[in-house]
Amino acid sequence: MACVNADGTITETARSLLKILESPLSAEEIAARLALPLFRVRSSLREMAEAGLILSQGDDFVISGEGRKKI
Repeated sequence: MACVNADGTITETARSLLKILESPLSAEEIAARLALPLFRVRSSLREMAEAGLILSQGDDFVISGEGRKKI
C-alpha cells in the first residue's frame, strides 16, 4: 500500500496513521486502532520511516517533525 505519492503528498490512510502517533505506539497497537491488517501497517510504517515521516523508538513509532507538516 503506497502511503506517499510521487508528488510528496500522503494518502488518507497515512494521514490517519500520523494523527494517532502523537504518543509512541507499536505496529500492533496501530493496527488495532485503525482496524487494519498488521502486514499493511508494517508496510506503511516502513515506507513512512523511509520518507522521514515517523521515527522508531525501539518497537514503537512516533510522528516526526516532517510528519507533522503533512497533517
